[in-house]
Amino acid sequence: MRIEVDWTRCDGHGLCALLLAENLGSDPDGYPVVHDTAVARDSVRHARRAVAACPALALRLVRD
Repeated sequence: MRIEVDWTRCDGHGLCALLLAENLGSDPDGYPVVHDTAVARDSVRHARRAVAACPALALRLVRD
């Protein structure tokens, strides 16, 4: 699976970087910095939580 960010929706809350630090960081303004789009099998639960928690609905988890 991989994580995608809809940049047109993202408001830079930074919550995704806290919940999915394995794949995402944040810039000084809170916008996500994608380190790796591929979500490891043991991190899928965290990725789903980050997608569900995004207040702007800017994250999506996609099957490869």
